[in-house]
Amino acid sequence: MARPLIERLGKVPAQSGFRQEGYFVWCGSLIRVGGTYHLFASRWPEPTGFPEGYRTHSEIVRATADQAVGPYRFAEAVVAGRGGAYWDGRMCHNPKILRIGDTYVLYYIGSACGSGLRKVGYAWGPSVEGPWMRADEPIPLGEDANNPAPYVHADGSVLLAYRDRELQMHVAGAPSFRGPYQVLVRNLFPEGRLEDPDLTFRQGEYHLVVEDNQGVLTGHVRFGGHLVSPDGVTWRPHRHRTVYTHTIDYEDGTSFTAERRERPELYSDHAEAKGNGEPTHLITGVLSQGKTWCLVQPIAPEAGSAGGG
Repeated sequence: MARPLIERLGKVPAQSGFRQEGYFVWCGSLIRVGGTYHLFASRWPEPTGFPEGYRTHSEIVRATADQAVGPYRFAEAVVAGRGGAYWDGRMCHNPKILRIGDTYVLYYIGSACGSGLRKVGYAWGPSVEGPWMRADEPIPLGEDANNPAPYVHADGSVLLAYRDRELQMHVAGAPSFRGPYQVLVRNLFPEGRLEDPDLTFRQGEYHLVVEDNQGVLTGHVRFGGHLVSPDGVTWRPHRHRTVYTHTIDYEDGTSFTAERRERPELYSDHAEAKGNGEPTHLITGVLSQGKTWCLVQPIAPEAGSAGGG
């Protein structure tokens, strides 16, 4: 019998992940290119406040490491508010990086100058280092869309999970990352509010890891929850509903409990394509004692064969 994910979370090196002095760091998304790990993350200046400062000052950056757990070194700013009347003129946030064939695609949210409404869009480029070309228009997902979580099939078609301002979770589909997108299911878990989805496919099912905002799914507010689906449209709780808590154990035997732990992403170091294969690491944004960083936590292999939800 396979062990649930929560029992396979490993201890974390003291300097795991990515942090940057003077900034709140959040929203990690990981990809490996050759022997280098590239972590895309959001950052915004600490004086602007957490979390509210992201709405006006967030930008997406890239950091690198030679092992998945890090520590990661800042490499460059990738996309920031570009001004003008663009949908992402004010800020850029919530990165999700993936490779589709020979193209690197970066999903993210932005907002226009003078507007608090968030929109989902994307940039693309020939390399993980860019240059990045941005979509001139956002994906038409509604007035306020947030937390994009794409899964790309072998034929290039996309399932995109996201949530609205009421923290209702939806899924849209498109024949390619360029669209057109059509909403396939709305409010897939009406029992409670969810956010921060991560969408993968393994063992014949789609898996959605989320932040359980109200604690309806896991029984604990803001713990990591787990839903599964045979088709990406009809969802049910996994038989092991909880993926992570707010307590993290370090390799030196100490531990801490984060005040907030959000934006989960399951990363597989086994798979050529992102979102397939058994996960090897869990990435989350953590807040503790006024500081934030992207934590990368190892996941032990399964023991035995796995079943569905």
